[in-house]
Amino acid sequence: MLNKNLEQQARTLYKDRFIDISQFDGVLPDDWRLGTVFEIIELHDSKRIPLSNRERADLAKIYPYYGATSVMDYVDRYLFDGIYLLIGEDGTVVNSKGFPILQYVEGKFWVNNHAHIITGKNGFSVELLYLLFSLTSVQSIVTGAVQPKINQANLNKIPVIIPSESELKEFDASIQPFFAQIRNLRAENDRLIITRDTLLPKLMSGELDISNLAL
Repeated sequence: MLNKNLEQQARTLYKDRFIDISQFDGVLPDDWRLGTVFEIIELHDSKRIPLSNRERADLAKIYPYYGATSVMDYVDRYLFDGIYLLIGEDGTVVNSKGFPILQYVEGKFWVNNHAHIITGKNGFSVELLYLLFSLTSVQSIVTGAVQPKINQANLNKIPVIIPSESELKEFDASIQPFFAQIRNLRAENDRLIITRDTLLPKLMSGELDISNLAL
């Protein structure tokens, strides 16, 4: 819940500044311009390697294996290490309002071929891209009646407002603490899950006796 609140705060700030352009009364400043997604993202899709259920079955469960919408499994190897944005490529690619399915991920992980792997360029951090795409309807670029798909070409053509370098830098600095806190809370939650999964079987089996603990 706290992470959702942090994300919503950052999203509201982005919308006000770069979509509604409230500080300029809705008028695009002279040093801002209209562009396309192609100008602000780096795609890493060529590095994707899908692993079948059979291939994953005997692997140690260490690093998350992402699909279009979520973690599908865990594997003992990784393709990426860092902070990335995943956008669903096929399958479930938009939510009920037409906004893309996004995953803000960090650390070591593997991705199958159902999600685009993205980082930013020209002043756009992963966090800025996350906010931008979370506020951008992509329903019009989804193709495929049976298997919905967002292909690279259509993704790259999405029109976007590209603010000045100084505006991007200032705003990015203001929202990075939100995302640092989000990552810290995720890490703490992961530690608690590991602790629970380690202790619970011992409690259930009687290996760990807490009857003498003063609660």
